[in-house]
Amino acid sequence: MTEPGQDRRKPTQLSELTDVYGFLDQVRLHPGVWVRGGSLLHLESVLFGYQAALSVHGIDEDSDFSTGSQGPFADWLWTRLAMQFPSALGWAVEIERAAEQAGKPALEMFFELLDEFRASNNGAQLPSRPGRQASSRIGQPHATVSSPR
Repeated sequence: MTEPGQDRRKPTQLSELTDVYGFLDQVRLHPGVWVRGGSLLHLESVLFGYQAALSVHGIDEDSDFSTGSQGPFADWLWTRLAMQFPSALGWAVEIERAAEQAGKPALEMFFELLDEFRASNNGAQLPSRPGRQASSRIGQPHATVSSPR
C-alpha cells in the first residue's frame, strides 16, 4: 500500500500505539501480517477484537468502527457509496463489493476510503502524508439492505 515517493514509515511496537488509527497504520504497512488474504471481513474481526480488549480492560476509547452497519465510519460510508439505506451486511462486505466492481484490491479501497473519511473531519485527522490523495472514483456496491419493519 506504499506508493512511490511516499514517505516510508517504520513498524511501531504494539505497546507504543495510542489508538485504533495507530493500529490501522501498522496494518497498512504490512497488511499480510494482519489481514489474511486481504479480506476486510478478517480486518473487521480484528477491529472487533480490538474493541473487545478495550472493554475487557476498562479502556475508554471512542472508535469510529464497529462491526456491522453502525458507527461513524459506516454511517459516513453509506452516504459516500450513495446507498439509500445502511447495509445489513456491514461496511466490510460493502467495500469488498465496491472493490470487486472497481477491479481493485478491497484492502486498498478500504485505506483510500479511510483516508477520505478522516480527511472529511468525520474521523480523526490524518497526519500529513506527502503524495497521498484519496480517490474520488470509488465503485458503487449493490445496495443489499433489509428495510426496517
